[in-house]
Amino acid sequence: MKEWIEKHPDLWEFIKFNILSNVATITNFCVLWLASNFLFTRFAHQSFNWFIFQYDVKSGGLNGFLSFLLAYICAQIVNYIVQRTLVFGAQNDFRKTLHWYILTVLVAGVLSIVLPPYTTAIFQSCGFGLGIAQMLANVINIVVQVVINYPMMKFVIMR
Repeated sequence: MKEWIEKHPDLWEFIKFNILSNVATITNFCVLWLASNFLFTRFAHQSFNWFIFQYDVKSGGLNGFLSFLLAYICAQIVNYIVQRTLVFGAQNDFRKTLHWYILTVLVAGVLSIVLPPYTTAIFQSCGFGLGIAQMLANVINIVVQVVINYPMMKFVIMR
């Protein structure tokens, strides 16, 4: 394995990036569960509609919005630390590139909110049921996130 890693360091880095991103995913799910079931339950009966964010009471209301937001922020903090230390081994001054990470996370986050309804509709128009269409839309979402996050981290944020 060591020989293969030495021959393919960039591929190994990309594999580690994707595998260790799951630490952020686990963080996201745990925080989402805690927030939606304990922290923000008093807001479950209030809708939240602002700009592109439309959370009616049926879809969780303000509780859902705040829970998803907190989960996303916590996951991105964990992801930054994990990627910086375990994948890229960055030694740069994080204060000089943290703004790039925040911008990258914001762009990827907005795309994650905006893209799924469109890709789900496309897959449904191809004959897939809602469940499969949503799963395929999520795959597209993940690919878009990797296409945005990995190059930004490798060539801008962690260099």
